Amino acid sequence: VGCIIGREPKMKPTQKITFSRDIIRIFQEKCIDCHREGQVAPFALSEYEEVKGWAGMIEEVVREGRMPPWHADPRFGEFKNDCSLEESQKQMIFDWVAAGAPEGNPADYPQAKMYSTLWQLPREPDLILPITKEPVAVPATGEVKYQYYKVDPGLTEDKWLQAAEIRPGNYAIVHHILVFARDKDSKGRGAGGEEGGFLAAYVPGLIPQPFPKGMAKKIPANSELIFQVHYTPIGSPQEDLSQFALIFADPEQVTHQVMTTSATNRHFEIPPGANNHEVTAFSPRAKTDVQLLTMMPHMHLRGKSFDYEVQFPDGKKQKILSVPKYDFNWQTSYRLSEPITLPQGTRLFCTAHFDNSTENAFNPDPTTTVRWGDQTWEEMMIGYCDIVVPIEKSQSTSGGFGGRADQIIARLDQNGDGHISKDETPAKWWAIFLLVDTDRNGEVTAEELEIAGKKFERD
Repeated sequence: VGCIIGREPKMKPTQKITFSRDIIRIFQEKCIDCHREGQVAPFALSEYEEVKGWAGMIEEVVREGRMPPWHADPRFGEFKNDCSLEESQKQMIFDWVAAGAPEGNPADYPQAKMYSTLWQLPREPDLILPITKEPVAVPATGEVKYQYYKVDPGLTEDKWLQAAEIRPGNYAIVHHILVFARDKDSKGRGAGGEEGGFLAAYVPGLIPQPFPKGMAKKIPANSELIFQVHYTPIGSPQEDLSQFALIFADPEQVTHQVMTTSATNRHFEIPPGANNHEVTAFSPRAKTDVQLLTMMPHMHLRGKSFDYEVQFPDGKKQKILSVPKYDFNWQTSYRLSEPITLPQGTRLFCTAHFDNSTENAFNPDPTTTVRWGDQTWEEMMIGYCDIVVPIEKSQSTSGGFGGRADQIIARLDQNGDGHISKDETPAKWWAIFLLVDTDRNGEVTAEELEIAGKKFERD
């Protein structure tokens, strides 16, 4: 697999479409947020002298749909951060390259797109925290386990997070970074479960998006931040010093709390050679009316497609996002143009497909059975989503989609009946299943899990 070597095309006598009048405006609207100094893209698209040498490559990646990196099927949902090109914009780029990629009249240039910060944030951050005090050394080869770092942000009062960005110090080796808030007096790495206390993430292709006015994530006073960092060796010794930037909202203006939940399936096996293996997952049911704000599918290198469906209490179903060509290198958070109201009792149903065959050029090993795991040669199936709950309800509904017991039910309940049977329980947990199933009916309910959880805490 190769790529076009950029060469400056020869000029043609007739110039209708120019960089200064036409193409730069497309780039400003769709591309320059990433294609500018200090960001993840390998070159800038704001200056003609740099762009003209890439004209052939630009045409290729646009024609093949690789750029801009947008993977949602346009038939399902409308999204604020849709960076896909309209057909007329694509044709304009093709015609411009075919005409020799002319610059045009310098007087036609629009005003340069200005950024108030080198961060991908609406303004300068209120707080910037290094994730580690010293650079982290990453070896040239081998498996690097997840690293966990604790940072005290020094918060003496509750803060409301309006926007945040994690910036790797070395993009080449950072696979992902997740940050959670937890009380300093709590134990463990996370905060109330996999999504509990979740604040922000860095994965390839994820562009930070401020929450809408009046919406924010809560960071309680006395919180510490836990960073989960996954490094990937690249063949030579490397170092990384990543940072976390935060913008806070005026607490008087916050009316709704944003929380993260998911539909997750950890219990799957992808057979060797399977080119379209299906894995499904439910979210917990909404404990109150909530609004759905954002969705972000997550898989690894065998990920092929991912769909989100809303299942309403009245039995109605609605597909709200379809990603037919999932790209591990561009993991997008899909922000709905208008939040979707999910009535009490609603849940999300996610369907993922995996390609473990030789047809998948990124497949690490098509001869192996693949299960859940942290490393990129293993797999994950997570349908993340951000939901919005009025502040007065967020304190009494465990985040709108239920507490820990509901999350466990959702992850193990394969047939969607709201209970866990022994057949749906991994064999290593059968002894626990028998303890929790107090009425001995062969099923575990959320209520039984909650009772067991309280008992274990007392003991």
